[in-house]
Amino acid sequence: MSKRILVCGSLAFDSIAVFEGHFKDHILPDNVQALSVSFFVPALRKEYGGCAGNIAYNLHLLGAQAVPVGVVGADGIEYVERFKQLGIDTSMMQVREDLFSAQCFITTDLDSNQIASFHPGAMLHSAANDLSGQQAAWAIVAPDSKDGMFAHAERLHAQGTPFIFDLGQAMPLFEGEDLARMLALCSVLTANEYEAEVIVQRTGRSMADIAKNLQAVVVTKGAKGATLYVNGETVEIAPVPVSKVADPTGCGDAHRAGLLHGLTEGWGWYESACLGNVMGSLKISSKGPQNHQPTAAQIQQLLQQHYDIEKTIGA
Repeated sequence: MSKRILVCGSLAFDSIAVFEGHFKDHILPDNVQALSVSFFVPALRKEYGGCAGNIAYNLHLLGAQAVPVGVVGADGIEYVERFKQLGIDTSMMQVREDLFSAQCFITTDLDSNQIASFHPGAMLHSAANDLSGQQAAWAIVAPDSKDGMFAHAERLHAQGTPFIFDLGQAMPLFEGEDLARMLALCSVLTANEYEAEVIVQRTGRSMADIAKNLQAVVVTKGAKGATLYVNGETVEIAPVPVSKVADPTGCGDAHRAGLLHGLTEGWGWYESACLGNVMGSLKISSKGPQNHQPTAAQIQQLLQQHYDIEKTIGA
């Protein structure tokens, strides 16, 4: 059986700035209707990013067979070459030389809050990147163009490939009817705590109720760990403590990679979600979404130390 994992989503460059203060001290709730703020950001860096890229990178760290499915612009050729050098399958990374790659501009404050703006660029053509016939054990439909997300979901559902729906930054694009349509196609829903609340409001259904029609729902809660809804039960998964919070960018993607790897290896839901927490903790201690480089032994050690789970990583 194939252990390939199709990772559908954005392939982008992240420009990350750090505001050495707190947004809450400058954004006044009583005046948001006339918002005009500017933040001095002495630290700025450009990173490889995008949900598909970040998830694929983390899967690579775990020794998994990740296949990123996305579209980049002419400036993204270096992204494709980088993944080739890492040994990641780039066969489903398309290049549109008439466009820029997607670009995300992120400002993070000292509380790890983020304000982001996004230019979609070549990502708007992701629906044309047809994955039909691509064999895989699992897939994920992560934030991308709305048309692309639905095109990938329909194709995966039609060929019987189980997939995770990760709403993420695509949240503004999905109304209640859109969410209901996607939930009828996917096997698993993942969301962070805020996104989960939005899904509840827009669908009129609780996470526990949504989970009844899926294999599972996983809600990540940052420093509070995660909540797993599976088989009619709600399971709280303790966080992995970290000594340093360097950058939250890409932590959710790292978590999704851990979850996907566990499922592909035949692990249980709890074990897979625990691996997700481990990967998120390793990511948050490093600046940028694709700069952390833990060894398989380090990942195994954290999994055993914090959850008493003995699994082989990278075999």
